[in-house]
Amino acid sequence: MYDANHLIRQLRESSLEREEAVFARLPNGGTVTSGALFAGAERMAAALAALGVQPGDRVAVQVQKTIQAIELYLGTVMAGGVFLPLNTAYTGSEVAYFVGDATPRAVVCDPARLEEISAISGEAEVLTLDAAGQGTLRDLADGQPGFEPVSRQADDLAAILYTSGTTGRSKGAMLSHDNLASNSLTLRDYWRFTKDDVLIHALPIFHTHGLFVATNVALFAGAQTVFLPGFDADAILETMPTATAMMGVPTFYTRLLADERLTRDRAANMRLFISGSAPLLVDTHEQWEGRTGHRILERYGMTETNMSTSNPYDGERRAGTVGFPLPGVEARVMKDSAEVPAGEIGALEVRGPNVFQGYWQMPEKTAEELQPDGWFITGDMAKIGADGYVTIVGREKDLIITGGFNVYPKEVESLIDDLPGVLESAVIGVPHPDFGEAVVAVVVLEGAGTSAEAVKAALSGQLAKFKQPKEIILLDALPRNTMGKVQKKALREAYAGLFD
Repeated sequence: MYDANHLIRQLRESSLEREEAVFARLPNGGTVTSGALFAGAERMAAALAALGVQPGDRVAVQVQKTIQAIELYLGTVMAGGVFLPLNTAYTGSEVAYFVGDATPRAVVCDPARLEEISAISGEAEVLTLDAAGQGTLRDLADGQPGFEPVSRQADDLAAILYTSGTTGRSKGAMLSHDNLASNSLTLRDYWRFTKDDVLIHALPIFHTHGLFVATNVALFAGAQTVFLPGFDADAILETMPTATAMMGVPTFYTRLLADERLTRDRAANMRLFISGSAPLLVDTHEQWEGRTGHRILERYGMTETNMSTSNPYDGERRAGTVGFPLPGVEARVMKDSAEVPAGEIGALEVRGPNVFQGYWQMPEKTAEELQPDGWFITGDMAKIGADGYVTIVGREKDLIITGGFNVYPKEVESLIDDLPGVLESAVIGVPHPDFGEAVVAVVVLEGAGTSAEAVKAALSGQLAKFKQPKEIILLDALPRNTMGKVQKKALREAYAGLFD
């Protein structure tokens, strides 16, 4: 009965032979089988259909990480809808933009935010789902029968994930059924995932890494997951002896290295540690290998492309690089409309079945970054060595990646510049031992009407915590070139050791 839905059919086929096999081990000691997961997804799909969700309708979701949230993702795709996950740290004003832009048919939120989200959701149906997997959506779903997945083809949309632009206006990256299916199947095979694997799943599921890499790869492999609500060093170290793989961001690895319980013996059953979403320091690579005997596998991807490159499973996992283009994916480095020689730096472009369909309701922006022949301009500066290893050397734009999350300086600067007593600001990312990069605001005050503490306090209610500056530096003036442009490179160099 799943045959007509491109993504769901393939996910389900991978688990049919393991209907009673455990998909998830839960923190409370409970388990969820593959069969139960898909049965729950069918009920979610039926609930959405009862609310009027039609093929192509968006379903916006800002909830805690639970198995029911995974069922909601699968159920949305089953119902022909387009899944729109939102970071749980987003404030009401931030959610208002996404809801206004995507015009979802339904919005699912935490019960504690029901009143706030209802006020900004327009005509959308608003339901709840809490950290225990309970709420009005669960109540509606539990009363539903099975569901026949809606017919959807390879190029139909399965999800929209928002990724901000440097102007501060977020862009909705449209991902098709085949964008997700093809990439996850490639990763399953490239990283050698099988039904014998047990994956430590501590990543959030509002992000492509936790949802479309960790979850989909586990489902396609018929693997088991240790399904944790978030990063928990105690839980990860406790389960490591019975697990085989972990996917994480650099922060996971630096925090685990700080724990003396991380030893070679504890990691003896593991076969693979994967890192992504932010650059991993060479020092972290070396420390991890020294402590555990394992070489971390680093890979590279974006919201618009899922994963594009990876260090090899067999062969040298080279620190400081992101490995090779995945099978079926092409990568090139361009400068002045020509491909540069090996080893030279330029703008990284990628092409393959993983590359998104464009930006939601932004045809001009899509045309700027997604070329007619399928090449996507990533915005990252890179070089490809003669031996094929890809190295990301920086970003054309000022994107900051802190703890695996994207922060665009313009959004933060606009809020700071609007504060009383502030003349101007420049927001930069500087190296941080725990988060990879830290958000730092360099501010020029106007008179004595405010302070660094006042700026921090004003931002706390307007921005998600990961976007808030970890330090605010006061200067008399920002460095500028002869054309009057603020020299952010000089600021990054000046404060590169701030968190040493």
